Amino acid sequence: MVQFHATTICAVRRGPDDVAIGGDGQVTMGENAIMKNTAKKVKRIYGGKVLTGFAGTVSDAFSLTEKFEKKLEEHGGNLKRAAVDLAQMWRSDRGMRNLEALMIVADSEDLLVISGTGEVISPDQSFVAIGSGGNYAYAAANALYNHTDMKAEDVVREALRIASSICVYTNDQITVETL
Repeated sequence: MVQFHATTICAVRRGPDDVAIGGDGQVTMGENAIMKNTAKKVKRIYGGKVLTGFAGTVSDAFSLTEKFEKKLEEHGGNLKRAAVDLAQMWRSDRGMRNLEALMIVADSEDLLVISGTGEVISPDQSFVAIGSGGNYAYAAANALYNHTDMKAEDVVREALRIASSICVYTNDQITVETL
């Protein structure tokens, strides 16, 4: 079975009015073929009040994003309740259990990572990164966040640019959404 490697996502929150999430555009098939350079893996949902980004199998991630948006509607926009509800459903539903993706979600109050193992993680710092180049983007975001006064969007862009210069599954076709 051919495996698709898809992506690096980075999110930074410097306060309620400075939240950004970004991702690169590369989708890689197998170990040596780039299938797409300009994939969009971040988006605004729930009337533009919530940002989401995904890493993993693209079709699975689209399905999860749709389900998450429905959970937001059910819980009146409460990000934490919607995330916990999605994680519980993801873990217990037979069809969803095989979905291979991670999500970062953010609003003006919270920044969370949602996994298929039923975890909803609120990072210790106000930044997080996932995906193939996630460790590189996280290290860069850590340095930029803690040692500069850069806005969240600028930290995300630069962290992803740095990751793209190191990780073969990450490119410099960066999309960023902000609140």
